[in-house]
Amino acid sequence: METSATLKHARFAAQKARLVADQIRGLPVSKALDILTFSPKRAAKTILKVLESAISNAEHNDGADIDELKVSTIFVDEGPVMKRMHARAKGRGARILKRTCHILVKVSDESGEKS
Repeated sequence: METSATLKHARFAAQKARLVADQIRGLPVSKALDILTFSPKRAAKTILKVLESAISNAEHNDGADIDELKVSTIFVDEGPVMKRMHARAKGRGARILKRTCHILVKVSDESGEKS
């Protein structure tokens, strides 16, 4: 059984969020929660909320045991880019790209993964 949670339009770059996502991919849920709780990265706090949501979905919808869950899949895809202007000298303007990302976390039973 595999359960997922998604967050769209997170206000940080996908490149920075992937650094955090790579640390927890394939780990048991308890260890992943510990890593995200003590990570200094800004994206870790948001990914922690998405992971907790996926765990709650698995517990409520499928009646899964939390101790047997692991992070089976985690994707961080690029979202739409907000374009802003930054005033420069001599009437020019420079473009500022405010990037967003979409986060998908899937948790599954370890026993279900093996069979």
